[in-house]
Order: sequence, then structure tokens, then C-alpha cells
Amino acid sequence: MPAPDLVTAELTLTGRITTASNATFVGSIGDVVVVYKPIAGEKPLWDFPHGTLAHREVAAYLVSQALGWDVVPRTWLRDGPLGEGMVQLWQEPDPAQSAVDLVAAGQVPETGWKHVLEGRDENGRVVALIHEDTPALRRMAVFDIIVNNADRKGDHILAMAGGHRHGVDHGLTFHRDHKLRTVLWGWLGDALTDEEREGIGRVSEGLHGGLGQKLADLLSAEEIDSLAGRCARVRQAGQFPAPSGGMPAVPWPLF
Repeated sequence: MPAPDLVTAELTLTGRITTASNATFVGSIGDVVVVYKPIAGEKPLWDFPHGTLAHREVAAYLVSQALGWDVVPRTWLRDGPLGEGMVQLWQEPDPAQSAVDLVAAGQVPETGWKHVLEGRDENGRVVALIHEDTPALRRMAVFDIIVNNADRKGDHILAMAGGHRHGVDHGLTFHRDHKLRTVLWGWLGDALTDEEREGIGRVSEGLHGGLGQKLADLLSAEEIDSLAGRCARVRQAGQFPAPSGGMPAVPWPLF
């Protein structure tokens, strides 16, 4: 049986993800399982233009492809049972793995993990937010910096079998103003690797060609200019930036 056309074949809803902030459904296109977020189900936000989150999710996928790191699962716009929306290939994470965790403050592993911050849980115990120290997660952190991700929660990182890490939920990206809020602050001040710098360079070059043309249908000209500026600044600095501005540096809740 030939594979279904993922853009035009019937999209059938099979369930709803009730923990999502906006209307989010699980569905199928033939035997392909997908996530579907209709534009009509997006809640208005004070700082992002209404009805643009699905477009930003697709733009994030395109930048991920330009980086060459497969951070974002395949994502596209298409019509569905509730109108046009974002559709993304479903990913099944490995339940035995966790890329981000909360542990007792005195139990932070000495190797393989990065300490981000400490706070108190609902019982008043001091806990530490940590994330793994792996190339895959570093690449996601670089991706978040250049797309200006305002909502990198721990549960938005899917730990896949074999060590790959997928990032999902990228509606709050590409704002022209600094909005970076993430749990991935463990490499603050560390030098970028050659691979990371080269990936950012591919995005910068792509903005003058095919990538820029595709993003023009999804983002405003100001947002694309801001993306170009972030790429240039990060490459020139050559290191992971520190938090800045008056906004919180981490999303809430963290997971």
C-alpha cells in the first residue's frame, strides 16, 4: 500500500491532549500518527500576534532542518477537521530516559549532568533542576537560542531511544524581542563547538536563499531580521549567552 499524502489525505482525530495550553489533538493520516493543532484552537496571548502559533511551529521545523540536527520532528501546515493547523509526526519517547530532572539538592550527579538552579518544592524541600550534558541536548539549546524559544519546558524535550532528543511545542518562538525562557541553561558561558557554529552558519546562509523564502510565508519581515541578528551575534560571541532583560529566564511551570 502506498504511503498517504500527508498534506491532502484525510486526517482523522483519535484523541485530545488535555494538558496542552491550546487545542491539541492526536490523529492519523492513514497509518501515520500525528499531532494536530488547529489555528482556531489557539488562545490569544498578550505578546504574540493571534493566530500565528502554528506558523511559528512550522518555521521552527524549517530552521531545525537548516541546522541539520533533526531537533524538530517533521512539521507542516494543512487543513484538518477543525480547519487549517500545524501537523507534526508523532514521536514516542523512551520512558526509561529523562533529559531534564528535579533531584534533591545534595544529590546532583558529579558527571554527565548540568546544574541549572535550586528552589523549594511544594513540601519545602530544596531541589535542584538539572539536565543531561550531551551533544544532542546542547544542539537543542543552540536551536532555542537562535529561534528565541520562550517556552522550553522539561516536558517539551523527548528523550528518544538511542540518545536522540526531539524538541516539541514551538509556538512561542521567533519574537522580535528577547524572549528566551528555557530549562537548558547548563552551558552558560561555554564555548560553541565547531559543529554548532557551522550549524548556525547554515541558517544564516539559508536566510538569503530558500530558507528565507519559506520563512517569509510564516513570519514577519521583522521577525526574520531578528533571527538573522541572533545568528550573527551568537556566532560572533562564540559562546552560550547568559540570561538578559527583565523577563524570567525559565518558563513556568518548569515541566
